[in-house]
Amino acid sequence: MAKYLLLKHYRGAPTPPNDVPMERWAPEEVTAHVQYMEDFAARLRETGEYVDSQALSPEGLFVRYDGPGRPPVTDGPFLETKDLIAGWMVIDVESHQRALELAGELSAAPGAGGDPIHEWLEVRPFYGVSPDATE
Repeated sequence: MAKYLLLKHYRGAPTPPNDVPMERWAPEEVTAHVQYMEDFAARLRETGEYVDSQALSPEGLFVRYDGPGRPPVTDGPFLETKDLIAGWMVIDVESHQRALELAGELSAAPGAGGDPIHEWLEVRPFYGVSPDATE
C-alpha cells in the first residue's frame, strides 16, 4: 500500500469545463457537492483506502522563523496566489494507477447545475514512495 495526497486547488490548475466558482452555486448545489465528497470518503473507508480529508478556508498567511528570541514573521493573506489549496484527501492504495482512478472519480463531484466539475486534482505520492513501487 502507498499513500497519496489528492490536492484540490482554488486556482492554478487548467480551467475545468464546469468553471463556476462555488460562491455562485445555489445552496442545494453546494449540499450535493459536499454529500458527494462525504459519500466518496465513506466508500473508501469501507475498502480501507481512506486515510483523511479536509476542506480548507481560503484565508491564510505565510509564516517563517525570524531568528532566536524573535517572533515569527507573517505575511499575507495571499488570496491572489494560484496555488491556494482548497482541501485534500489522503488515500492508501495498492498502486499508482488506483490513485489516478480515484482522483478521476473525485473530479466528477457535482458543481453548478448539478453537472460534474471535472476539476483537476493534483496527485502526489508521500515522500519516499516511488509511484512505480506499488505497481
